[in-house]
Amino acid sequence: MELLKKKGLIERTMRRGNGKHQERVAVRGEFGYVAGVDIGGTNLRVVVADMSGAIVGKWCGSTVEASAPGKIVQLVQTGVKQVLRQAGLRQGSLLGIAAGAPGVTDSKKGVVLLTSYLGGWKNVPLGKLLEESLGVPAAVENDVRLGAMGERWRGSAQGRSDFVFLAIGTGIAAGIYANGELLRGPDFAAGEVGYLMVPGTAEAAAREGMPGALESAIGGEGIRQQWQQSTERMYGEALNDLSATDIFERALTGDGRAEAVLNRAAQMLAYAVYNMSVVLNCSLFILGGGVGMSPILRDAAQRVLERFTEPARPKMCLSSLGQDAQLIGALRLALDLAERRAGIRS
Repeated sequence: MELLKKKGLIERTMRRGNGKHQERVAVRGEFGYVAGVDIGGTNLRVVVADMSGAIVGKWCGSTVEASAPGKIVQLVQTGVKQVLRQAGLRQGSLLGIAAGAPGVTDSKKGVVLLTSYLGGWKNVPLGKLLEESLGVPAAVENDVRLGAMGERWRGSAQGRSDFVFLAIGTGIAAGIYANGELLRGPDFAAGEVGYLMVPGTAEAAAREGMPGALESAIGGEGIRQQWQQSTERMYGEALNDLSATDIFERALTGDGRAEAVLNRAAQMLAYAVYNMSVVLNCSLFILGGGVGMSPILRDAAQRVLERFTEPARPKMCLSSLGQDAQLIGALRLALDLAERRAGIRS
């Protein structure tokens, strides 16, 4: 780090946290660049930023026909190289990369242990594969935990030590901060709240590879299936194959079937949030994901929560980063990795 100081590449900044200003040592932006990656079941996104966190470019590719580990790594390499080239940067300026994967991820070893969203990946050493492909240090984390990191760095949880980032899309998972630490658990399964059982969900234990009780009830596919079943009962066939957010919007028009689906989802979400808040003593829940970002669902669930006043009073807000929460979190993790490499962070 002394060499970096002599070259003028170290700067000291002030940030506010826990109600007071804290000094932070950082590498100047021009020292180098890092990449963040969000791997999804249908697409893969890459973002590159300098060491100050300023974004220089983005890239997106499809994973529909390329979900095997080797293909995913090739996509990442293609995306990173393209962004660097378009920004007029040499590949040697890249200092680190972090990738988020859907599923149970061993962040210490950089291994994706299990995910049903990428063609049944199991025990994939993604970190090692990325390092071999790009020639830089790589970190791997669960994508929802990265969303929590993004919200704490640049989103709705800045300066907060305790909060839950709850992503509701096709699946449901949570990124949990407690006392300023991101919870992972000994088996890296902390936050797999799609398996929660609350009043109204199925009581049977989920089978391997199948959605959990809460996910089946209020995940995007579960809500869509409830809508189809309600139309089948009324008309003898499924009508209006709508998305979850379309159904919520329809509820506002007075459609009784849609209102029933919305109210059921809101009640189960409120139960889950309340139970988590009691266990964690946490009052802030940030909703993300395609379903979770619906203000209609949030407002309906908050009305249910207001009936419960003791011992917790949890509040829900929508993610301020939206679909970029995971990407921003991946950047933060990549910056941490590069700063450790530069010797300014332990």
